[in-house]
Amino acid sequence: MEITAQDRGKYLRGLLLLIGKDHLILENEKNWFFKLGKILGYDLAFCKTAIKELPENEYLSQEPPVFSNKEIAKAFIIDGIHLAYADQELHSDELYWINLVAEANGIDILWGMNEFEKFRKHQFQQEEITEFAIEKLINQS
Repeated sequence: MEITAQDRGKYLRGLLLLIGKDHLILENEKNWFFKLGKILGYDLAFCKTAIKELPENEYLSQEPPVFSNKEIAKAFIIDGIHLAYADQELHSDELYWINLVAEANGIDILWGMNEFEKFRKHQFQQEEITEFAIEKLINQS
């Protein structure tokens, strides 16, 4: 699937905001963000700067990203759940953010909660994620 530069930027910005929702940026969250940044076509230096400046970046739009299609939004929700759970806990502000993104993109919140339950039942660990949901979309021909 072709994903526009605009959607890629919204995806990265949305995940960056998600990382900051619990006010704790862990090393494994940074590594996830860097991997996703690379998948989306962003330079590592840019991603490192974005993470470093996140706490004081007053110019970063706090609006939930609205994507050009629902498949990208669903991939965001799935990747967002995985990223939010990187510290083995889904913080209420992280869940709220994921729900805002779902709502802004016309995705039933129950669909997102079902995805979280699937994730939780399988008790995924960061090491087990070999391909991100957005990566699967990008690789579709």
